[in-house]
Amino acid sequence: MEATDREWDVSIDHAFAAGEEQALAEAYRMLGPLVHTLALRALREHGAADDVTQEVFIRAWKSRTSYRPDAARLPAWLIGITRNAISDALSARSRRRDVERAALYLVNDPATGVDRPHAEALADRLTLDDELERLGDPQASIMRLAFYEDLTHDQISSRLDLPLGTVKSHIRRSLARLRSRLEVEHGAS
Repeated sequence: MEATDREWDVSIDHAFAAGEEQALAEAYRMLGPLVHTLALRALREHGAADDVTQEVFIRAWKSRTSYRPDAARLPAWLIGITRNAISDALSARSRRRDVERAALYLVNDPATGVDRPHAEALADRLTLDDELERLGDPQASIMRLAFYEDLTHDQISSRLDLPLGTVKSHIRRSLARLRSRLEVEHGAS
């Protein structure tokens, strides 16, 4: 059910701004389908629309202290975040396609001297870099140290001055997120 002006309880706006998790749950229940529909119309992929929907509510919750219920109602504020998240997803998709085109060019043009395995490795590295960037910090920094510098969990913990358990948790969640995103991306192509 979409939230219309008649259905929307403005007390949710104030509760959300105050950090009440029940308000987040209610906003998601009422506005999640609308956010998902907007994302699906723009991105035309269910997995990408699911990701954008999740991203919208994560962004909203993280930035709830900047939300001013007297300036805008929560549905309007969330639609603004939705537009930004869709734009970000379209930009990321465009970057991935540019990388794929560049890799195909390198493989298909004998003058470049690049063979298929090297071009595919370059494309994979650029795709991974893009996905790591989307993780944000400290997850992206942790994963770069693990992937590119081949550091152990203990070494990463020491280098970043983070508890070992925090590093392990970030790595586990980040790997799951990367796996999910890359499976959706490769499954949709």
